[in-house]
Amino acid sequence: MSIFLNKDSKIIVQGMTGGMGVKHTTLMVQAGSTIVGGVNARKAGTTVELGGKELPVFGNVKEAMAETGADVSVVFVPPAFTKDACIEAIDAGIGLLVVITEGVPVQDTAEVWSYLQGPGNHGDTRMIGPNCPGIITPEESLAGITPHTIAGKGPIGLVSKSGTLTYQMLYELKDFGFSTAIGIGGDPIVGTTHIDALEAFEKDPETTAIVMIGEIGGDAEERAAAYIKEHVTKPVVGYVAGFTAPEGKTMGHAGAIVSGSSGTAQAKKEALEAAGVKVGKTPSETAALMRDILQNG
Repeated sequence: MSIFLNKDSKIIVQGMTGGMGVKHTTLMVQAGSTIVGGVNARKAGTTVELGGKELPVFGNVKEAMAETGADVSVVFVPPAFTKDACIEAIDAGIGLLVVITEGVPVQDTAEVWSYLQGPGNHGDTRMIGPNCPGIITPEESLAGITPHTIAGKGPIGLVSKSGTLTYQMLYELKDFGFSTAIGIGGDPIVGTTHIDALEAFEKDPETTAIVMIGEIGGDAEERAAAYIKEHVTKPVVGYVAGFTAPEGKTMGHAGAIVSGSSGTAQAKKEALEAAGVKVGKTPSETAALMRDILQNG
């Protein structure tokens, strides 16, 4: 089992013919994903060979879905056009929308998020991102930029704000493996939250334990801790990036804005531990905590 993405998922790529689209569509094909086409209004009707597959290019998402049966779209378009690309996919009724693009204006993301909640969506579309590595169900499908070669299949669910820490955790626990790993992105507004992923992992019978990676800024981890305490029965281990961040300084990720004591790594760690989550001081220590749970119960 997996959450949100599996071997039957049919993926289109918005921006497939651009530089990043070409590179990562090729890698997704190599990962075993079922890529069925791309979207670029200026190149509609043409085909592109990527990863040994001849892929059609469509004028819009609705047309691509009608022709291919696609239910997932991965967005590799420049920040200025990301909002329009997302709304086009939502209007078409895509099931999963994975937005890789970084540097999307927060107001644009807010408008897309609001559109997702509006009457036009009917709850049909789940968005992951923006500014994220996407989602991988190892040995089944990849929608995004996560290196599939470092991911093993197994019982761990992973949800992370950080792309690179997603990769590190996948690699450190490769021998145990993962049901699904989701990089939700570090922006202040994201389509899928820690809580959304925790809820899905809790319901997934093949996921037996969960790793949650957060970072300083905002209160997403504190809210996730409250959710874990009330609703999650499976063991959860956590890591919060930013223990060594200088106080009062806004750090790299757009969401990493600390106000007073709220949003600090220590406050998040304490909230998670109060909910029964074991929190590592480093990514490697966090992996060791998960290893101990899986080996010794």
